[in-house]
Amino acid sequence: MKKHLETAKPFNLKELISYSEASTVSKILSKNSNGNTTLFAFDKEQELSEHTAPFDATAIIIDGECQITIKDAEYNLKEGEMIIMPANVPHALLATEAFKMLLIMIKE
Repeated sequence: MKKHLETAKPFNLKELISYSEASTVSKILSKNSNGNTTLFAFDKEQELSEHTAPFDATAIIIDGECQITIKDAEYNLKEGEMIIMPANVPHALLATEAFKMLLIMIKE
């Protein structure tokens, strides 16, 4: 496993990543052959265009608000909420305001 953070040490997710004006910032926290954990910070109106992933992706909103579209359904999520985007189903993200998210993708 490739370690991107020190182990056996607590971290505050909100403080591990900063917003950047008119940008999306990402930081890989952990990654191995079974999946990865990535922290994102989206400035307002930034988006991730529609795409699919070969395995389920869990999005946990840790700050702000966003809109996640899965297939044809739109979901508005805010801090403390999460959603699982199913494998091989088109999904997209839009920052309705600046938001931070922890994305966990684990292969079956």
